Amino acid sequence: MIANELKEKVEAALAEIRPFLQSDGGDISLVSIDNGTSVKVRLEGNCVGCSINQMTLKSGVEMTIKKFAPQIEEVINIA
Repeated sequence: MIANELKEKVEAALAEIRPFLQSDGGDISLVSIDNGTSVKVRLEGNCVGCSINQMTLKSGVEMTIKKFAPQIEEVINIA
């Protein structure tokens, strides 16, 4: 898959989950996509200090990204 196409799919996934994060005063941004299998994101706002952000990252963000781009193997939060 072309890198731009993969980036568009990941951005589309983030756009789908962003309203939920923003409703809690947070946000998320794409940092990088490495080797076409690993996505690095940065949780922002209230998500930074939130005690459940790892659960949000795995169950919400990672699941949504994998729905849009199944070849992604992991999603990592860069603090």
